Amino acid sequence: MKPSFLILPLFFMSCGIAGQGQPSVTLESDGKEKKVDILIDGQLFTSYRFDDQRKKPVLWPVLSPEGHEITRSYPLKAKAGERVDHPHHVGIWLNYGDVNGLDFWNNSDAIKPERAAHYGSIHHQKLTKLKSGKGQGTLSVTAVWKAPAGNTLLDEATTYTFTAKEQVRIIDRTTTLTAGADTVHFTDNKEGMFGIRVARELELPNDKAIKLSDGKGGIVEVEKPDNSKVTGDYLSSENITGEEVWGTRAKWMKLFGEIEGEPVAIVIYDHPDNVGYPTYWHARGYGLFAANTLGQKAMSKGENELNFKLDPGQSTTFKYRVAIFSGKVTKEEIESLATFN
Repeated sequence: MKPSFLILPLFFMSCGIAGQGQPSVTLESDGKEKKVDILIDGQLFTSYRFDDQRKKPVLWPVLSPEGHEITRSYPLKAKAGERVDHPHHVGIWLNYGDVNGLDFWNNSDAIKPERAAHYGSIHHQKLTKLKSGKGQGTLSVTAVWKAPAGNTLLDEATTYTFTAKEQVRIIDRTTTLTAGADTVHFTDNKEGMFGIRVARELELPNDKAIKLSDGKGGIVEVEKPDNSKVTGDYLSSENITGEEVWGTRAKWMKLFGEIEGEPVAIVIYDHPDNVGYPTYWHARGYGLFAANTLGQKAMSKGENELNFKLDPGQSTTFKYRVAIFSGKVTKEEIESLATFN
């Protein structure tokens, strides 16, 4: 267990990110739209969105260094040719599939009212820090994890640090969860924990029938999907590739492909201080890319099991890094960003 305080990610001097002449990172709050836009040299990189319709705060959309959206648009925006499954997969988020018996992972506005009692939701509370700067900006927020009855299970304090240079964007997320009046059980479950749902171009090619958006709010079922622009593949720190990465453990995972001519790589890094490190990967070919340190039984086919709990007032901290590269990136370049606070 860890004390209830935030550990702010530090500057990465080894990456050449600090110093004069670096891109400006500007945070702009929009209370009416319930979002904070993160701009790099005046261009949108991502937005922190905290309307309750999503059932959790998310970062969406997320753009590459050349300005291509690497996150799926659905369900916030209709985009022709894009998958329309799993409406709870929105942008980048953190939650879990079994917290005191409640499913926070699968909750969305698509859940039928008669099923709502089985799902928990995360409610944004405050923007506690917005700091813009050269090369880096910081956003700190608080939130609460609530049961359907309205009682709070967990208090959340999260800091996002956004770092920019010419060919890479970095998001560091540090989240401290503190149990309320009752013990909180994170029962071993495959649905978790830190995830991103990516654009169609970064999926792995698959010839099975799928349902796609027609771009106008409708759905088209396609028996033989066009994979000509579907270019994704995985590589783990343990040199496992393709869909075989699901259920394996690794310090980091790369998902890479091409979007409109731009080679793109998304790398998620686990942190040694996280419970269950190194994480298991809930990484699927259809575009879900997630690190789940707590879902060990489901991922290991019963070999390991982790039923984590926080007693009243106790805290734990989860730290993750996402690096978004433009262009080809080597394993050595990935490893150079693997150490973070």
